[in-house]
Amino acid sequence: MRRSTGAMVCPGCRKLIEVNDPRCPYCGRLRPGLWGYGPALARLVGTADPTALIIGASVLFYGLALMIDLPGALHPRHLMGILGPSPRALTILGMTGGSAWAQGQIWTVLSAIYLHGGIFHIVFNMMWVKSLGPAVEEIYGPARAFILFQVAGAAGFLVSNWLSGAPTVGASGAIFGLLAALIAHGRRAGRSLLTSQLLRFAAILFVFGFVMPGVNNLAHAGGFAGGWMGAMLMGAGVRGREGTGTQLVALASGILSLAAVVMSAVTVLAG
Repeated sequence: MRRSTGAMVCPGCRKLIEVNDPRCPYCGRLRPGLWGYGPALARLVGTADPTALIIGASVLFYGLALMIDLPGALHPRHLMGILGPSPRALTILGMTGGSAWAQGQIWTVLSAIYLHGGIFHIVFNMMWVKSLGPAVEEIYGPARAFILFQVAGAAGFLVSNWLSGAPTVGASGAIFGLLAALIAHGRRAGRSLLTSQLLRFAAILFVFGFVMPGVNNLAHAGGFAGGWMGAMLMGAGVRGREGTGTQLVALASGILSLAAVVMSAVTVLAG
């Protein structure tokens, strides 16, 4: 995995340098080879498909939640809860909310993004991820798109936990963040038609949240705000090539979500 010798492409200026150069001789980037781990990181993150990763992780944890308590999943509590994991199963894997926070489980804002409360819930959300994810990746870059998804999802749960404390799961807050990022880009690029269409989608989804039971509109609003602010910090899609720093942040955020699920399971089962 680590390369001790040889040439590599500097992630800053895209010129050939030695993997062990302490600083790029062309653009001055500090430790461009990350002590020999830079090329492997570029292959790992640069070729990753964030949309497929998000969908795959969500499906994996949905199936795991069903297996934890299958009898509980066969007794739906409402329409969106058909074939839905039981509250106990979701709590084990990292459902967020006031109760989790009261017990110090603040990491659940990252684990709950990948948990879903029923078959309709996960199918509906993954359809939106499949529709919006590639567009955000094209505009912002794959690593930045994944960071936006993570930040928006966590922001949505932060707002929800702060204002209501209701137990909640799902990727919908993060999806609103992807919508916000596309709207921010459309406004900056002067694409008024795209912006108006996406704003209508966001409004329809938000209104839909008042009609269907068990939908957390506070998480939607927080996710939209988080996605918008994240997009602004990223220049609303006016970007250069993604560097190793951005790739490291994306990789770290994914590892943190996985660690959050593990920490929740250990904490709940040990208690």
